[in-house]
Amino acid sequence: MDILVIGGTKFVGRHIVEAAIKKGHNVTLFNRGNNREVFPDLDWIQGDRMEDTSIISGRKWDAVIDTCGYHPETVRKSVQAVVKYTELYTFISTASVYKNFINKDHIDEEAPVLTLTEEKLSAIDQTDDITPETYGPLKYHCEQVVYEEMAGRGLVIRPGLIVDPYDPTDRFTYWAKRLAERCEILAPGRPDRKIQFIDVRDLAEWTIHMVEQHIIGTFNAVGPEVKLMMETFLEKGRLLFNNKAEITWVSESFLKRCNVAPWVEMPLWIPETYPLSDELPAPNEDIGLNNFKAIKQGLTFRPFEETLKDTHDWFSEEDRSLSDACLDKKKEKMILKKWMQAASV
Repeated sequence: MDILVIGGTKFVGRHIVEAAIKKGHNVTLFNRGNNREVFPDLDWIQGDRMEDTSIISGRKWDAVIDTCGYHPETVRKSVQAVVKYTELYTFISTASVYKNFINKDHIDEEAPVLTLTEEKLSAIDQTDDITPETYGPLKYHCEQVVYEEMAGRGLVIRPGLIVDPYDPTDRFTYWAKRLAERCEILAPGRPDRKIQFIDVRDLAEWTIHMVEQHIIGTFNAVGPEVKLMMETFLEKGRLLFNNKAEITWVSESFLKRCNVAPWVEMPLWIPETYPLSDELPAPNEDIGLNNFKAIKQGLTFRPFEETLKDTHDWFSEEDRSLSDACLDKKKEKMILKKWMQAASV
């Protein structure tokens, strides 16, 4: 297949390109020309789609994969440029389009989504910075552009937390590094709380599989296939690194009082009283994405221990510090000390 990848040199896009090459497809990249050293032997079309998409028009593509669309009008320009020249437009969206994750049956692809009014949408310029408040709604409106313009030839993939090598956020890298360190580990919230994520390589390989099969529609892409609890994740991760350090569970109310930022500063933790909606889950009720539809279409998952090890090995070779957003050692030690003091009173 001849595949045009929009983006293609960072994290998700990079892995999608690698998966496509591995399957023997011809890949062309369309981006601003940064990071050429990543794929020096591939065909490149250098340009900025916010300014000119005519340079990708006129050539026949078996499929187009958009890995980095954030504003609907930017995506519209890309789709309109190729709509006559491709049979499938794949858009990598996000699970952040959903209004909340409180649902006893888990969130399927028909769950309510976040939207913006026409007035607010028109007020957001294509060059404006994306904020946590606008990220999800803008991605949803991008999805709608794909479906409107492609008329039955659109594939939308909504991943949850994407992890593994080249992740610039360090959200999963935090745990890969922390579980290898021989000192007391702060664990957030309830031990039997369910967690979800997807290895970027599993996502990339499945994306190419979907493109090869010409599958259309919307799909949640998150793992694992079976329920994974935070306690299991930490215990097996500790065994992986032969780490005998103690794990101390700290309540989410205490973490909030210590001003620990969920998800970013303490990755994989979304408080069960977090204001994602007006509803609150029942005690011990699972929350998260329903991945059944994607699994039926061939989505598979490698063992999370493999993901942890590969992330740790990659980060070790990077020779850098974690993102400043991650919980630092001094703050972690301070919280653990206060927690133990409170427990002894």
